[in-house]
Amino acid sequence: MSSSTDPPTIESVDRFRLRARAWIEDNGHLAPPDYGANVPAELNERGRAWQRAMHDAGFAAIHWPIGYGGQGLSLDHHRAWTQECQAAGLSPILNMVGLVLAAEALLSYGTEAQKRELLPRTARGEILWCQLFSEPSSGSDLASLSTTATLDGDTWVFNGQKVWTSTGTEADWAILMARSEPDVDRHAGISFFVLDVRSPGVDIRPLRQMNGDAGFAQTHLDDARAPATALLGQRGQGWAIAMDVLGRERSFGSNGARALERQLEQAMADLPDGLDPVWRARAAERWVEGQAYLALCARGDAAHPSARKLALSRFRFDLAELAADATGADAMLWNDRAHELSSAPGSWFGGGTTEVQRNIIGERVLGLAREPRPEPAPPTEGPRG
Repeated sequence: MSSSTDPPTIESVDRFRLRARAWIEDNGHLAPPDYGANVPAELNERGRAWQRAMHDAGFAAIHWPIGYGGQGLSLDHHRAWTQECQAAGLSPILNMVGLVLAAEALLSYGTEAQKRELLPRTARGEILWCQLFSEPSSGSDLASLSTTATLDGDTWVFNGQKVWTSTGTEADWAILMARSEPDVDRHAGISFFVLDVRSPGVDIRPLRQMNGDAGFAQTHLDDARAPATALLGQRGQGWAIAMDVLGRERSFGSNGARALERQLEQAMADLPDGLDPVWRARAAERWVEGQAYLALCARGDAAHPSARKLALSRFRFDLAELAADATGADAMLWNDRAHELSSAPGSWFGGGTTEVQRNIIGERVLGLAREPRPEPAPPTEGPRG
């Protein structure tokens, strides 16, 4: 007989997995199509409803403490849920920025008031988050960001511009990196904030891409104001918080491998019958290459994330090109093949450009010398009077 002071029994991962699988079988028809890491604008309402359904059934914020809207389970339980959703072709969370990045930042560095205000609403899908990190002149060198955060009494005032904001036009809140210490160089002068993007002074404009989608946005901050409590952690700690949270992102798994597997299977299924030997050889090469990349993904943290990202970005384009070429002249019309081909180059830039990933591999994995940074141009003399 257990006493009232015994800790509660935690459901085993295996039993949790079976329960999750049964719930997905019964309720998966309510979910929107698998949208990957962040819900797109056209699926916003369905995605929020799906997040609420997951929450009500006990499958949202699985490893968060119960007091903050979570289930009090472990990361292994979360991974089991993610794997079951991947197997069923469903998105396991509303958006990665909110349920992973913002949530981990709040759980690790937020005050009790910040956690209780924002985390339960995020778990229920009431808050959709975006990430205000990259800037037009500091996408690949985030430490050089120039957006300012000035404390005016008990209010933070933000000025600057952010770009390539996923789900920006649909978001309610953002995690924001801004320079709060103007006299401190680079990393040490950056702070981390949470910002209600519906606030005055926040202007979010969609960015139309060559595939016709507008999944990204540019954000202008013009004397945007937030209370002093918008600061997460300590002043000047923003770089450390961001690197910590981004580093932990890998621990949560990704549906990238499953999405790649489905894309590979679909590309092979769409190839026309009666291909000549040259085409069959080309298709076989893509299939073997795809299996190698899936094996790379299966290695998890044993494979450096930059190596995985670099390989998969190239392969997704090669696969889209194969499908478009096999379609023939019809690929010049606006259809799924054309959309995939025009979307594929975006993977070369999202999450860090190909050049940045190669630099990371060279410097951090191979131990090569850092790429030289150009010296700033000397000031130009004005006209002589």
